[in-house]
Amino acid sequence: MATPRLLDQVRDAIRVRHYSRRTEDMYVQWIRRFILFHARRYPQEMSERKITAFLIYLAVQKNVAASTQNQALSALLFLYRKVPDIEPGWLGGVIRVRRPQRRPMVLLHGLVRLRRAHGLSGCVPSSELPQACQTP
Repeated sequence: MATPRLLDQVRDAIRVRHYSRRTEDMYVQWIRRFILFHARRYPQEMSERKITAFLIYLAVQKNVAASTQNQALSALLFLYRKVPDIEPGWLGGVIRVRRPQRRPMVLLHGLVRLRRAHGLSGCVPSSELPQACQTP
């Protein structure tokens, strides 16, 4: 009996673990993109550096968000850790992208009154507020 194709093996491994259909579709899509990015080389032939090169390509050339890059990384880690015929090698050095830290916006009661007095509503960056509305 012939060995199943790689993406069929990935689908089987995902279904055995009862992942959602949407996760299955996305993981297969990211693995396919990874293989095509490296000129259709089989994942067994590729090292951790190839994974890193693909993730850097996504961030720099395609300008994807951190969550998108992490989704691609999760798909590739699944491929190398869970698909039976692929020997993973060492994947500890793969760096995950961090989301940008967001600072909370704080509105003081006096600032809200000043904004309303000037006809401002909604979230407006403090740099766009009239000088009288800006807090020191």
